Amino acid sequence: MITDERLASFINSFSVDYDEVVTAIRKEAEENGIPIIRREAGEFIKMIILMNRPERILEIGAAVGFSAIFMSRFLNSDAHITTIENYPPRIEQAKQNIMRAGAQDKITLLEGDAHEILPQLDDEYDMVFMDAAKGQYGSFFDESIEKLKSGGILLCDNVLQDGDVLESRFAVTRRNRTIHARMREYLYSLTHDERLETGIFNIGDGMSLSIKK
Repeated sequence: MITDERLASFINSFSVDYDEVVTAIRKEAEENGIPIIRREAGEFIKMIILMNRPERILEIGAAVGFSAIFMSRFLNSDAHITTIENYPPRIEQAKQNIMRAGAQDKITLLEGDAHEILPQLDDEYDMVFMDAAKGQYGSFFDESIEKLKSGGILLCDNVLQDGDVLESRFAVTRRNRTIHARMREYLYSLTHDERLETGIFNIGDGMSLSIKK
C-alpha cells in the first residue's frame, strides 16, 4: 500500500462490510490470496454510488464476485450490475458467492474474455468499474468509453501498482516491466483523452475516476 499503513488501519477501523456475507467473502478471498478491492477503495466506491445512483454498472473483472456483491448493497432497487470474468475457477466461486449473497437478481455474470464480450454488449452504462489484469486496462479503454453514457463514470482500481508506477522501469523487477509500461501509458491516455475529465487518487492501490463529457 502506498499510504501509511497505520493511517490506513485507523481509517479502516471506522468502516464495516455491511453484512455477514460480505465479511465472510472478504475473509475467504484474503485467506486464499485472491485480490479484491481494499476497504478504503470500497468506501470510495460506495460514496460514488450513493452520490450518483447509477442504474446500470458494468464491471470488467469479477474475480470471486466480491466487488459486484459489495456494490449491489448500495444500488437502487431497479439498478443492475453486469460483470465479466474469464478465469474458470473464479467464475464458479463468483457464482456461488452471488447466490450466497442473494444478489442473483442484481448481478449478471458473463463468462469469457472481455475483449470478445464487450463489443457484443448493446447497452449503455452509467458506470464502468475496471478491476481486471492491470496490463490489460489499455486494451479495454476505448470499448469502455463507448459503453458509457454521457456523464457516465469510468472507475479503475490498482492504477498505482503499490507505488511501482512511480519508479523507473529499471527499478521494478523484470517480470513487472511490461505491466509497469502499460499502466503508465494507460494513465497518460486517461488524463489526455478529450472525451474524459479524469482524476487520479491515492486510495488503496491507486484509483482513477473519469467522467465522460
